[in-house]
Amino acid sequence: MKANKHLMMNNDRAQAGIGTLIIFIAMVLVAAVAAAVLIQTSGVLQEKAQATGKQATEEVSSNLMIKSIEGIRANNDTTAANMSDTVDLLKVTVALNIGSSQIDLNQAVITITDGLTTNDLVYANNDKTYGAAMTGFDATATSAANMITLVQGTDTADRYFVLEQMRDEDDSFTQATPIMNQGDLVNIYISTVSSTATAYTDLDDETATGLDSGLSLTPRSNVNIIITPESGSSTTAGFTTPTFSIAKSLALWP
Repeated sequence: MKANKHLMMNNDRAQAGIGTLIIFIAMVLVAAVAAAVLIQTSGVLQEKAQATGKQATEEVSSNLMIKSIEGIRANNDTTAANMSDTVDLLKVTVALNIGSSQIDLNQAVITITDGLTTNDLVYANNDKTYGAAMTGFDATATSAANMITLVQGTDTADRYFVLEQMRDEDDSFTQATPIMNQGDLVNIYISTVSSTATAYTDLDDETATGLDSGLSLTPRSNVNIIITPESGSSTTAGFTTPTFSIAKSLALWP
């Protein structure tokens, strides 16, 4: 009698299926990690793109427009013999350009040069740039009072400028928070009192004996003014001072 012979069959298909499953799971995990990285990266890039786009828009659209610049000579009376030989106060009238966003003049920097001396000026209520606001500045005082403080104060004429509200329909502008919106019109006062004009007693129809600003705007002086806001493009105006004759107030720009 012959013994039964059991044939043993080798079947490794199950092992191959497990290996394939392991590889598939690994691929899914890798894809999930890669997708998470891509999503996070795209989110960061989107935020940066939005921020860059906003900044670029502000740089292009937000800027001041200089309407006019008036120069005023210090004097004792209205005769030419009793007037300074220099322009001792600048009244720069500014407005916002079309499409411009609001601008905080408390953060603006004005650079003025007569070709020999350069002064970098900030608003009188700015206490960051020079460590303190302009000595004697009063946010509740009139613009004329602050102008007198500007030209008479020690170490103020070459560091600060003051402002005068001309038109502000929405009441956005105050001496404490000088924020300009569309339609606003503001005068910027810049002291240019020369060393030869410190003996005169009147300036812009106000009793004021100015201290030396370091600038000297004599006839035929080449003057350049750059107004740089916190955001947006800078605004530049350059002019040459004319012959004074007997005029106390001079149209310098445009």
